[in-house]
Formats: sequence, C-alpha cells, structure tokens
Amino acid sequence: MNSNKKIHFEISERKILLKLFDVLVVLFSLYFVGAFFDFKYFTFSSTNYYWFVLLAGYIYLFGSVFEMYNLQVASHQFQIIKSIILTTSTTVLVYLLTPIYTPELPSNRLQIIIFYITILISLLIWRIFYVKFLASHRFVKMAIIVCDKEQLQELVSGLENADPHYKFIGFVNSDGEQDFKVNYNSIKNIKPDDLEKFFKNNSISEIVVASQKTEGITANLYNQLIHLLENGVIIKEYTQLYEALTQRIPVQYVSRDFYRYFPFSRNNQNQLYLLVTRLIDILFSIVGLSFGLIFLPIILIGNFIGNRGKIFYTQERIGKNGKVFKIYKYRTMVKNAEANGAVFTTVNDSRITPFGKFLRKTRLDEFPQFINILKGDMSIIGPRPERPVFVNEIAEVMPFYETRHIIKPGLTGWAQVNYSYGDSIADSLVKLQYDLYYIKHRSIFLDINIFVKTFSTVLFYRGQ
Repeated sequence: MNSNKKIHFEISERKILLKLFDVLVVLFSLYFVGAFFDFKYFTFSSTNYYWFVLLAGYIYLFGSVFEMYNLQVASHQFQIIKSIILTTSTTVLVYLLTPIYTPELPSNRLQIIIFYITILISLLIWRIFYVKFLASHRFVKMAIIVCDKEQLQELVSGLENADPHYKFIGFVNSDGEQDFKVNYNSIKNIKPDDLEKFFKNNSISEIVVASQKTEGITANLYNQLIHLLENGVIIKEYTQLYEALTQRIPVQYVSRDFYRYFPFSRNNQNQLYLLVTRLIDILFSIVGLSFGLIFLPIILIGNFIGNRGKIFYTQERIGKNGKVFKIYKYRTMVKNAEANGAVFTTVNDSRITPFGKFLRKTRLDEFPQFINILKGDMSIIGPRPERPVFVNEIAEVMPFYETRHIIKPGLTGWAQVNYSYGDSIADSLVKLQYDLYYIKHRSIFLDINIFVKTFSTVLFYRGQ
C-alpha cells in the first residue's frame, strides 16, 4: 500500500544484527590477519570449529555483561567504546585461560597482543560505523497514534523515551473533537477522513491505537482502521506495544479487570521449573555465603571504623502470599535511623554512613540475605521484598501492587537491573511494572538475562 515505506529494524532485530556482526567482523579480521601476517595462534580449519564457537559465546556473554547489546549504550559512541574495551579484555583473558577447547598458549607473546588488538579494532570499527550510519537513520520508525487528546503527551513520551527511534508524527483524536491545534512535538492533527491519505504520503510504519474509552472510536474511524488493516497496515494496541518496547507492564493504562490482560507465566506453577530454581537457589546461597566469609574481615574492620555499632540488622519484609519474614542485611545506616518513623531511602540519604555507601554500591550489604534464600523466604531472582508499612501505603494507590506477592521475593530482579533505586510512590509504580513483566514472562531465559545484568549492575557500581 505504501511504496515509500522505509525499511525499519525492530528492537529484537537490532540486537540480532549487533550480535551477528560482532562475531562476523571478529572472525573475518582474525582470518585476514592470519592470511596476510605472521599470526599462528588462531587458525581456521574444519577440525577446530569449537574454537570459533567458544570465542563467539564469550563475546556474547561478556558483551551482555558490559552492555554492548543495550541499545542506548550501543547508540552512544563514547559509552560503546568503554564497553568494547571491557568486553575485549575479558573475552581474551578468559579465552586464553580456557583449557582444551582453545588453542595452546603461544610461546611468542606477540601473538597474544595481535589477537587482542585484532578483536578490539574490528569491534571498534564496526560499532562506530553502526553509531554513525545505522543507529541514527535506519532505525527511525514513523507512526500515528489514535488516542484522547488529553493523553497525547503522556502516551507519546512513554514510547519515545523507551525507544528514541520511535517517532509519532500524526495524531487522531478519539474523543470526537477535531478542530484544534496540537502543541506537542510537531505532531500533526489528522482528521479520520484524512487518515489513509496521511499514511500513504508520510512513510508511516504503523498505527498505534491507545483509546481506553472504546466509545471514543466512532464508526467512521473504526471503518478507516479496518480498511487500512485489510490493506496490510500494521495496527498495534498501545499497552502491548508499551510492554514490548519497555519490557514492563503499563498498569496505569488498564482497567481494574487487569487479570484479563495479564496471563501469568506457566512457570509460576511449573513444578520442574520451581524445583530447578530451588536447587539453584541453594547452590548459589552456599557459594554466596562462602564468598561472604572471604569479605567478612574487611566488613568487620570497615564497620568498626565507619559504622561503629552492630554489623547485622534485621527488618520485617513481605514475602510470598503476603507472609511476613525477617530479612538479614549488613547495617549501612547510623543508629536509630528511623527514630521518627519509616521513610523511603533517598539518593544521598544522610542516614547512610560512608562505609554503608560502599556496602550498598558494591551490593555487599545483601550477602546475609543468602541465609533467607536457604531458609526458603526468598529466591535468587524475584521482586525485591518490601516493608509492610510501605506495602500498605503503596497498595492504597496501586490496585495491582500486591500481585507481586504471588511468587517469592528475590535478591535481584527485573526491576533492580532495569531501574535505579526507588525513593517515592512514582518510582514504586515503575518498579511494579517491571515486577509484573517478570511474573508474566518468567522463564529460565529471563532468569539468565537478569543474572547477567546483575553483574553489570555490580561492575558499574550502580547500587544504592
């Protein structure tokens, strides 16, 4: 229908593109260097194919840890250079030290330097090309939104903030009024009768329908949309698109019969999945407590100097099915920090001691929670457990807040790796959206994703 329609890559396609070309440019560069220079460490043959597979796996793994496949980072020249250096350094180091499935260490150290520089330069050239010529042009998607005019700014900003390459250039008002001027982001007001013409003339990729009031979509507008749909035009419902772009559930845009829109993941009741996660919880708790013992002398000294008081503290939290349990943490605040009542922890909170800030930033204060995981109060991955006083306060203004209690709370979670520390009701709403997304899409693959992102959070010192 639209001959001028531009090719546009979806978010998932962009990530596949990045991962595919990362490996291809590295392997091609290594082949080129081996063919034209005195480089014998990494040679190509049908008998050592596992060398390539393992190298690709390490690039994907450490690239994920150091955020090379975070599209915001990938589109920012200076941030991606830092990620490439960290990814290349870690990949080469681990690859050189992997026995059996990688080449034997060369006697000539120059071979290792050539191996490192080849991977680094090839990734830098490819990713800078991506930033300069692909990310800023090829991925822009033009769209039209159908919604009530008072919602326009909120709905448009919600999607454009999630994906800067998503641009709304047209708007159809669904509340009946047509003769007014849109004063937001150069978006043009389109009358229903002109919708098809505007679509043809402006390289539109899709139409997004966001009217919560179905009566607002008139018979004329409905027929226009149906006609466009029959001609192959992509029409999406706002909440589904919002979920796909942001990877969180837009609870503020659905009505109270939320459960009709919210099919819980089958893994929440899958006994095999639950057994496997429980075994992983126990294994990682034992490993975590062992590492905790290694850091314990440092924490004892730091607590004696910087905190001056008890090293541990306990606090009531809400667990699965609303059950209250006591959570264990290293103390990071001054004594009697809540003498005037419970309040959210804020950025640069004066109650946090200097050593407490270090513990929070490095997540070392969370290590005692492995005891809670061993006891079965918590899991490695899940929504962070909240205090009863805050649960009651937040649930009054968020009807779906207590839905997060249908699974065990976690040491880390989808909200923790995607959003900064929340210190307000508004922040709690955003974190709830992420928690509900996890409950809806819970799977071993999402758990692995969270686990990898948690390493990024710790390595980049993003704790609160």
